[in-house]
Amino acid sequence: MIAATVAGVIALDQLTKWCVEHTMTLNQSVPVIEGIFNLTYVRNPGAAFGLLADLPWVVRAPLFMAVSVGALVLLFVILRGLEPEQRGLRVALAGVLGGAIGNLIDRVKDGGVVDFLDVYWRGYHWPAFNVADTCITIGIAALMIHSLRPGRSEARA
Repeated sequence: MIAATVAGVIALDQLTKWCVEHTMTLNQSVPVIEGIFNLTYVRNPGAAFGLLADLPWVVRAPLFMAVSVGALVLLFVILRGLEPEQRGLRVALAGVLGGAIGNLIDRVKDGGVVDFLDVYWRGYHWPAFNVADTCITIGIAALMIHSLRPGRSEARA
């Protein structure tokens, strides 16, 4: 189940990015829900929200690769330490893992990440994101919610 979740996240992420790259031009924006949501094709050479995008490539590329690989190793270690009964935690971590791998594929392939989901309200835009980012966010939110639940035994997670 974990491998299928990871593979599904990677496949969906890469498929949606491929579709955007092959049907849109860079910086093109297509309204989906007027005033709230566009598909906007951008490339993010930085980390989350474009952080560190101004670093020279010779610094940025190895730094992001090292952080990504370190995070992947940590996620694998945590996943291996969970009991089979901890399905919720395992699926949440699998979503984070699949998303991290999806974005790492982009970084290795193109030196940056394809983003295209553009949510906004009036003049306020959330930074564009992608399916991998969404799965990472949902997985982390699920982990946080799980950790805040009182009286829950880890064995029943």
